[in-house]
Amino acid sequence: MKKISLLLLPVFMLMFHSCGIYSFTGADTGAASTFQVNLFQNSADIVEPGIDRDFTNRLQDLIQNQTNLSLTNTGGDLVYEGEIVDFYIAPMTATADNRAAQNRLTITVLVRFFNTLDPTKDFERRFSHYYDYGANQLLNGAVLVTALDEIFTRITELIFNASLTNW
Repeated sequence: MKKISLLLLPVFMLMFHSCGIYSFTGADTGAASTFQVNLFQNSADIVEPGIDRDFTNRLQDLIQNQTNLSLTNTGGDLVYEGEIVDFYIAPMTATADNRAAQNRLTITVLVRFFNTLDPTKDFERRFSHYYDYGANQLLNGAVLVTALDEIFTRITELIFNASLTNW
């Protein structure tokens, strides 16, 4: 019995050691240990108060929850910055009497990503997503909260994948 235990010990050690290499999210942070997310200013033509702060917080939360990186205010190994460049509503489908039956809120964010440890991974790119809602609904209250939640979830996932995964 003792011989079997001694033979299995290296196998278990190898299994547990390899767990640190694999990530369920596919995140590849390399040698980075810190990240910073600068405030994403809202420079869109339509300004919805507070979405700049909300989006910045959502991106910070996603990276903290999906990686072992530490958030810092300055000098991060990985730096995210940019601005919300589009926030617009457009009619999507029409009724028989040419009125909108459904509207679409679209938000576009321009992101500049800097990897101070590997500048070949830097990029500047636009990320966009939308939310459709009934034309008889006003874009405020619960409808706005749901729309922003869905849009920010999708955009932050796209940014995460573009900057930290090799998928």
